[in-house]
Formats: sequence, C-alpha cells, structure tokens
Amino acid sequence: MKKTKGERGSHPKVKKVVRRRANRRRRKALGFAGLMEENLQTMKIGDLYRPRKKPVTLRLDADVLAWFKKGGRRYQTRINSALRQLMEREMRAR
Repeated sequence: MKKTKGERGSHPKVKKVVRRRANRRRRKALGFAGLMEENLQTMKIGDLYRPRKKPVTLRLDADVLAWFKKGGRRYQTRINSALRQLMEREMRAR
C-alpha cells in the first residue's frame, strides 16, 4: 500500500531532514556567515575551550537519577553541569 503525502512526512528521519533544511534557510536569511564572523572577532580563546569528555560508569541513587531524567533529554549533561558547579565552588573555597 502506497503512503499518502501526509504519512510520508511523519517519519522521524524525514522530519529531521525537513527541520535541517528549514534551519539552513533561516540561517541564510539571517546572514549567518556575517553573524559568525562578528562573533569570532569578539570571542576570546577561552570561549572556544571545551573540556574533553571521558566515558565513565557511575552508580547513582535511583531517586537522584529519576530527578535528573525528569528534566527530559540531556540529563547526563545536567549531571555533568551540577558536578562542575560543585567542583568550581569547592576550588574557590580553598
């Protein structure tokens, strides 16, 4: 059975392609290249630094993990952010 036009567009991969094309058109309309060039001129080297990520196995309490997951996707990033804030706070206290 052949899918209708509306059914074809509901596949996640199709949606991703459509979203990517829309983003490209939006960036082009905004003059994205000009914005990036302006941003690069005002940035410092430290602004481009991103710490290297290292995969680890970490055992967390179930309620702690559930709390982070309740916030939706990218819960691992939020856990990392919380740990970094604690680390930086302790480093300043010394």
